[in-house]
Amino acid sequence: MISTLRCGKYQLDLTAPVVMGVLNVTPDSFSDGGQFNRVDKALAHARQMLMDGAKIVDVGGESTRPGAAAVSLQEEMDRVCPVVEALVAEHNALVSVDTSSPKLMAEAVRLGAGIVNDVRAFQREGAIEAVAGSDAALCMMHMQGQPVFMQQAPLYENVIEEVGAFFEMRIRAMWQAGIPSSRLILDPGFGFGKSLGHNLTILRQLADFLKFNVPVLAGLSRKSMLGLILDKPVEERLIGSVSAALLAAQNGAKILRVHDVAETMDALKVWQAVLDR
Repeated sequence: MISTLRCGKYQLDLTAPVVMGVLNVTPDSFSDGGQFNRVDKALAHARQMLMDGAKIVDVGGESTRPGAAAVSLQEEMDRVCPVVEALVAEHNALVSVDTSSPKLMAEAVRLGAGIVNDVRAFQREGAIEAVAGSDAALCMMHMQGQPVFMQQAPLYENVIEEVGAFFEMRIRAMWQAGIPSSRLILDPGFGFGKSLGHNLTILRQLADFLKFNVPVLAGLSRKSMLGLILDKPVEERLIGSVSAALLAAQNGAKILRVHDVAETMDALKVWQAVLDR
């Protein structure tokens, strides 16, 4: 497993798990929609996440929650690009852009984003070509179906084997485009076309995906699976989210995509202190 990930001009140390802070610049995200959809508010929140210990800020301009409405490419770019540009220029932050739009991928990389995070694993026409010539790291997520319908009836014979087969297929597609494994990140897509049982199986067997020798990202923060376990609304899932992130780290995840950065960092520091004794 690599210990350092090249992310454009940045080198991300992955000898220990790192936190990716979620910055949704959308009006309709499932957990914080509308809170940060002005550039000044988005930048203030990003600054706080960086101060709290986030190594990456993941900027998204289109909600991928079940049933989310599609947005135009221009609207997505108008939401995302000014935030990316300001974070890179003013804070030298390692920025990830959460998008499936090839044009936004290319523009975000030009503006200095070091990671492109695609829930559709660069399967849209032109997506691989948009990033192939860059030095950005590329996160490929597994999703069964599409966001509008993905949670209606997710079905697998063996979720670990099927997600693993998908990763193998996408890694090979990247190789064919001249993109080495050293630029890749894998995300099993908790909550994206998976039942509670599927999600728990993936979390329990997350280490199975380490066989690809590529860093694994886990995004469990505030997810519906936690709501089902806890019987609590999204705003009351903090402890569940931190617990799930810590389990993911214990099972091999190197990047934890979270909303609550400070609390997740505290949990990781305690866990790391125990490991270091």
